[in-house]
Amino acid sequence: MPATRGLVLGPDEGDPYHWLGTLSITKILGSSTTGNLDVVDHRVPPGFAARWHVHRDADEVFYLIDGDLEVRCGGDAWRAGRDSLVFLPRGVPHGFVNSTDGPARILIFCAPAGFGDLIVALGEEAPQLDLPPADAPVPPPDRIAAVAAAHGICRTQEPESTKIS
Repeated sequence: MPATRGLVLGPDEGDPYHWLGTLSITKILGSSTTGNLDVVDHRVPPGFAARWHVHRDADEVFYLIDGDLEVRCGGDAWRAGRDSLVFLPRGVPHGFVNSTDGPARILIFCAPAGFGDLIVALGEEAPQLDLPPADAPVPPPDRIAAVAAAHGICRTQEPESTKIS
């Protein structure tokens, strides 16, 4: 159903999920934006790496609220610090690492929507707004790959020249 009203959410409002070792708070999903946009408050532990992958249909924008990221996109590599904006175009492989000794907090915008539904499909509702324990279970890799592919996201082989350590 199309959005007919505006919305204001506070910093910790939304639907929290533990997802692949992170805390992801879905702020707004495609079901509220006629499929046009997802916004997710993504909190990742130190050393967390989103390995090389590609979004077939969606552009992705990160606004880094806290922390430092090493970002790779195509043949480019950047360090993004607090208050930085990162644009990752659809169809271009990318990945990132939280290169700090503390959690990083990223506001992720995906257009069109779909990424938030992936979090809902693979995540577990978080009982509180904390990162999951380091030993929290994650779905098997084949399930992650199948669900991600259904949402237009697939892992790709990272070129050695851009390898994120």
